[in-house]
Amino acid sequence: MKPAEKISGTQLCLLIFSFIAPIVILIIPGLESKSSKQDAWITIFPAVLIGSLTIWVMIILSNRYPGLSIIQYSSQIIGKWPAKCLGCYFIYYWISYDFVVLNQHIQFINTVLLMRTPGIVVSLTLALLCGLAAYMGIESIARSNEYISLLIFVLLLPLLILMLAESDSERILPVMSQGMVPLLQASIFPTAYLSQFFILGWLLPYLNQPKKATKVSFIALLLITGILFIAIIPLIMIFGPITDNLTFPVLEVIRYIGITGSFERLEALGVAIWVMGCFVKDALICFIICLSVSHFFNIRNYRDFVFPVTLLGAIGSVSVFKFYSTDLTTLLKYSYPSYAIFTQFILPLTLLMIDTIKRRWKKSVV
Repeated sequence: MKPAEKISGTQLCLLIFSFIAPIVILIIPGLESKSSKQDAWITIFPAVLIGSLTIWVMIILSNRYPGLSIIQYSSQIIGKWPAKCLGCYFIYYWISYDFVVLNQHIQFINTVLLMRTPGIVVSLTLALLCGLAAYMGIESIARSNEYISLLIFVLLLPLLILMLAESDSERILPVMSQGMVPLLQASIFPTAYLSQFFILGWLLPYLNQPKKATKVSFIALLLITGILFIAIIPLIMIFGPITDNLTFPVLEVIRYIGITGSFERLEALGVAIWVMGCFVKDALICFIICLSVSHFFNIRNYRDFVFPVTLLGAIGSVSVFKFYSTDLTTLLKYSYPSYAIFTQFILPLTLLMIDTIKRRWKKSVV
């Protein structure tokens, strides 16, 4: 059964952009610089390759099973019970990622804006707004994101231009001074985030013109890559070797611009970009979790799960990391990249390979 809600190609492009770009720009440069130093910008190239392959895999699968999400068509590829196990894993992955996103939001807000506000208050405030958006449906999220993504562009581009004025090109030299190994090690961080085009497995059934899926997905990849380049290169040329010591390096650049330039307190723009990006990201995650659970149990109305998923996300974002004494930065640096690439790229690619082999085998038998 095809979904009743529909989104346009432009809305899909902007949804992917807002889902990936804002948080990637504020977090990834610091993680990359720890391994690759001034060559961090080069690590984007392998990430773009994996991002492109992820798009290709998800679109081929969607074309073969139109109107179905990856939870639904996986049963036709690998069978009912293996697909149930895979569906459980996908649901677990999105729930755990929901915890990570909300915990990132807590750390960012407590570091930059509201230092003494309890984490549960920060998390629950965002989670309730995102839950409301998910309850309204993918069309509502997509329409609100049209304005949000425009605001992100309007706020982000002037900041990036101001960053160029404070840059020193000598700090980006020498190129590839440490060889290829540190570059390949550091490339795992942007790769983990650019493989998040995996969400096409849930969003493509809602696209009103499926033929535009490839075009709009690659436009989104181009936009994200371009802005990531524009953010990383001036960042290195401003802070140089101390970039890897900063948790939110782009935010520190914005603060630096505000002190030495004509404007003050520009970090408020960075906070606005972060909050808007987190809203769209977590609203989509909440929607995907609820949709996955409804498809898993063959329940038509995914909205029945919005409220419990919202509460689970808010409570889990505070309690899970505290209970396991896990530092979020350590998780994002050592565990999440390989975990994300396996889930977002390797598993869909495996589904595609199995499906292709089955189709060729059936043709040979006939």
